[in-house]
Amino acid sequence: MRPGLDLRLVPAALAAWAGALVVVVTPAGAARALGWWAAAAAALIGAAAAVLARRPDRGCRCAAARALGQALLLLLTLAAVSASGAAQLAARESGLLAALVRDGAAARLVGTVRSDPVPVASATGWGAARQRYRFELAAEQVRGRGRAGPAAARVLVLAGPEWARVRFGARVEATGRLAPAARGESMLGLLAARGGPRLVSRPGVIDRIVGSVRTALLGATDHLGPDPRGLVPGIAVGDTSRLPVDLAAAMRVAGLTHVTAVSGAHFAIIGATVLALSGFAGVPRRARVPLLAAAMAGLLLLVHPEPSVLRAAAMGAVGAGGLLLGRQARALAALGATVVVLLVVNPWLARSFGFALSVLATAGIVLLTVPVVRALARVLPERVGYALAVPLAAQSACAPVIILLNPALATYAVPANVAVAPALAPATVLGVLAAVVTPWWPAAGARLADLAGWAAWWIAEVARVSAGLPAAQLPWPGGLGGAALLAAVTVTVGLALLNRGRRRARTHQPPLGPAAREPGPAGARPAGG
Repeated sequence: MRPGLDLRLVPAALAAWAGALVVVVTPAGAARALGWWAAAAAALIGAAAAVLARRPDRGCRCAAARALGQALLLLLTLAAVSASGAAQLAARESGLLAALVRDGAAARLVGTVRSDPVPVASATGWGAARQRYRFELAAEQVRGRGRAGPAAARVLVLAGPEWARVRFGARVEATGRLAPAARGESMLGLLAARGGPRLVSRPGVIDRIVGSVRTALLGATDHLGPDPRGLVPGIAVGDTSRLPVDLAAAMRVAGLTHVTAVSGAHFAIIGATVLALSGFAGVPRRARVPLLAAAMAGLLLLVHPEPSVLRAAAMGAVGAGGLLLGRQARALAALGATVVVLLVVNPWLARSFGFALSVLATAGIVLLTVPVVRALARVLPERVGYALAVPLAAQSACAPVIILLNPALATYAVPANVAVAPALAPATVLGVLAAVVTPWWPAAGARLADLAGWAAWWIAEVARVSAGLPAAQLPWPGGLGGAALLAAVTVTVGLALLNRGRRRARTHQPPLGPAAREPGPAGARPAGG
């Protein structure tokens, strides 16, 4: 464990995660009972802490108080996640929509489109040449089997090409057959839509503005080559509709799929850019907070506030907040608090691979970057060591989860990530600027898109070259066993690096002079302790 890291919220985050995993696969009544049990246990521990506070033995009292405080925080977190999950499960499991989903009935839904239509592979029954799309619909009304009523749940809609241009935020009517989703899924069910959409109402003003900005970015990149034309919108706003299939495959082999998935890194890049520009312009530190918040909110709207994007924004806020406050040592505590809040709001994130990858990448960077830099210090300059250490730490922490998705190791993932790192920030910032500027100044937007295209071209070249190298992927055992094996290897290597880094720090620590050996004032603590 590195000195200076605040680990107090880590147990609470793990408890929230474990509790959410249980809650989302249980009935609402069982989740409610778990919440009451955790709350009752927390009350007992709180009473024990109050009694302990009256004991005269201060040393014993402090140690026990810390243990009781940690247990109290853990149980309160579990109670909050259980109560939130129980309330959301009760709302989902009651009403006409839930009954129709359980019976697999035909139904007509009216709701709001909450994600962009994404093309998926053709399936039996849809025809060999028929493309289909999937998107999330927040159902508001349902009609089926001669009954009608309100609804308050999300369903995943599988539809034909008639739905390809449906707009985010539009209220539509969809008709088809319902089917239950797997237990623990964030969607209540699936709707295999028949026919095209019937527009009930257009998107709201904000959604229309955001839609026009995203459409303008596509127009501004039309003149670019195939790879930049698909990559710039993907990097800037997460729109991968024009990404070439072979490039997507190459990025997967090279370990670069995160480039076009809106992640915490995207928000951190924009946040860091805003902070740097405001600092250069002499904006006071206090005034940078609302400026940063406005930039984050604007980017959130631009990429659409879906659950995965909200998660990414929260993770990016951890990094940007650390830059603003200058307290990177507290990043792990901020990460723990973020995990708890997100799981209370949306317990289904506990089953999301994207959520797990975001958390692990952030934790890996916090815990392993400095030890890896110290391990590389004998052979590499510090700046080069950091350039290698950050992607290596993130990739190592995420590797066990990636194995569950693809049982193979991306051999060149670290050098590929190092190679694209100088281009990722310019591509992101210039792409977002092109999207914002194009609607009111098309010429300037096109020039910004050109610059972003050069950065995107480099990322595409790195992906294609890395994927074409010999042994670009090495086989690894799949499933939980393979993930556990890789996690054990990662933890072993990480602990070795931590121990080596501590020994190296002690070896190179300068001897204390007379002034340093003088005892300080009573109760004084070293800075950062």
